[in-house]
Amino acid sequence: MLRSFASDRVSTLYESVEAVIREAPFRFLVTPGGYRMSVAMTNCGSCGWVSDRTGYRYDDCDPISGRRWPAMPESFLQLASRAAAQLGFVDFVPDACLINRYEAGARLSMHRDSDEGDLRAPIVSVSMGLPAIFLWGGLKRGDRPRRIPLEHGDVVVWGGPTRLRYHGVLPIKEGEHPLSGRCRVNLTFRKASGSR
Repeated sequence: MLRSFASDRVSTLYESVEAVIREAPFRFLVTPGGYRMSVAMTNCGSCGWVSDRTGYRYDDCDPISGRRWPAMPESFLQLASRAAAQLGFVDFVPDACLINRYEAGARLSMHRDSDEGDLRAPIVSVSMGLPAIFLWGGLKRGDRPRRIPLEHGDVVVWGGPTRLRYHGVLPIKEGEHPLSGRCRVNLTFRKASGSR
C-alpha cells in the first residue's frame, strides 16, 4: 500500500483518462457466461484486456472500433514504474492499462489477474475519485479476504508470491468527488506480453 502516492498528480492522470476515453469510450463488457459486468472499462497501451462470450484475453485492437488501443500516456508510465520501484519491482514497464469506472453499486467480484503473459511483473493499481473497499484475498478463491479502504490517490502494488492472490472491490457507495463526480476511476497497470 502506498497511501496518497499519486495525490500530487491525479489531476494530470485524470486529464489523460479523459483523452483515452475520447478515443476508446467506456463500455460494459460481458463475461463468458453472458453476464454484463457492473464496472465500465476501457484500455490504453499496446494491448487491452477484453471479455466476451468467447473468453477473457488481451487484444491489440479495440473490438468495438477495430482500431488499436490509444497509446499509454507518459504520465501513466512514469507513475506505474515509480510505484513499482518503490516496493522493489525495478524496471517495471507496463504495456497495458485497464481503466475501470465504478458508479454507485458497481463492484468487482473476487478474481485473480492471470491472463498476462509475464506473471513475474507486478500489478500496479491507482485509485481516483470516490473511496472503495478493496478485498485482498488469498491464493484460493474461498480464502477470507481482508478489507482495505482505498482513498483518492492511493496506490496498491502486488507481485512475486502474492501475484496470483484473489482480490475484488465491494460495491461503491453513493457520493461525489470534485475530480471524478459520482464515480471512482481505477487504473490497473500490467505487463501483458511476454512468456510465462
